[in-house]
Parts: sequence; structure tokens; C-alpha cells
Amino acid sequence: MKIGKLSNISGVSIRMLRYYETEGLLQPRRTTSGYRDYVLADIRTVERIKLLGSGGMTLATIRKFLPCVRGDGFAFEPCDELRNVLHEQIHLTDQKMDKLVQSQRVLKLFLAEINDD
Repeated sequence: MKIGKLSNISGVSIRMLRYYETEGLLQPRRTTSGYRDYVLADIRTVERIKLLGSGGMTLATIRKFLPCVRGDGFAFEPCDELRNVLHEQIHLTDQKMDKLVQSQRVLKLFLAEINDD
């Protein structure tokens, strides 16, 4: 299938799909005329990228995870490297949450000051 169809199916822009290819996350075959030719496995790969991205992972981190996918689902082969990456991601998420809570407190203080006037 061509890149436009993959974009429609996955909901990922053509530009982002090309970026995934540049980053080594997608490796479509090429037709004799040079067009990208995507297969069903590429749809699954894009869905996995989206899922991992929704967890706050960067493309560099996602690149580490993709080779560890088992079968057609979203299960990963267990290994120490992935465990360490997951712990790092959880720690980063905790830090982001702490910063958001701090921001919320500041905003609530501002609102309280405005309402008191």
C-alpha cells in the first residue's frame, strides 16, 4: 500500500510516517519506480509507535522497544534493558506529574488572589 493509505488507516500524517522512516522505525519496501510500499506489518508497527508514544516515550526510546515485540500483539520480550528503560520512563513521568502539580498550585494561588480582590 502507498503512504497515503497507511496515513489514512493509522491516523498518522504522511510527514510523520516519513520521519519514522528517517529515524529507522519503519522500513518500507520500494517499488521499481521508487515508491514506498507498506504492508500489514507496517500498520502494526505504526500502532505500536503510537501506543508507546502515548506513554510519553521518545522515538529514541521507542526504537529500543520495537525489536522486542512478540507476534502481532503488543507484548514485549522481557529483558533487563527494557526493564531499565521502563523504570526510567516511569521516573520521568513522575517528575512531569510533580511539575504539573506545582504549576497547578501556582495557578490556583493566582486565581485565589484575583478572586479576593
